[in-house]
Amino acid sequence: MKILRAFFFLGIIMLCTTNKVTAQDKFDAEIVSVLQKTKQYAFGVSEERHFRGVLSLYDKLVASGVEISDYEIVAKGKFVKNLVKDSELEVLYQKYKGKVRVSVCSVAMGKLGVSEDQLIPGMEPVATWTVRVLQLQAKGYNTLTY
Repeated sequence: MKILRAFFFLGIIMLCTTNKVTAQDKFDAEIVSVLQKTKQYAFGVSEERHFRGVLSLYDKLVASGVEISDYEIVAKGKFVKNLVKDSELEVLYQKYKGKVRVSVCSVAMGKLGVSEDQLIPGMEPVATWTVRVLQLQAKGYNTLTY
């Protein structure tokens, strides 16, 4: 429960003061100590700024020495149309490919006319955003949704 509270607090800080958190190279020892208790993280996002923020958080966690075994971003909503080949986000994602898994809601893909072949290579469609987040929670991931 303490881990979830710390993770929630970290998420709120990220939302309210993205520039301040992003400007830090590493988290302080107290944050690292709490976050060392978990190794699996999942984030549900529906906006590009949250996607970028969660990728930035990955960098901060790694730089701070937090061990990560699994790190997944689950994308939904209109934002999904930005996760296609030859987009600005494809260039950004290349840095994280193989380290961060990105799952994309197939319901959103269908509504927006985005096919699996159009997705950035390495990103995977999932049945729905909700079901995927629930699966990750059932597997013991610490989850945060935006």
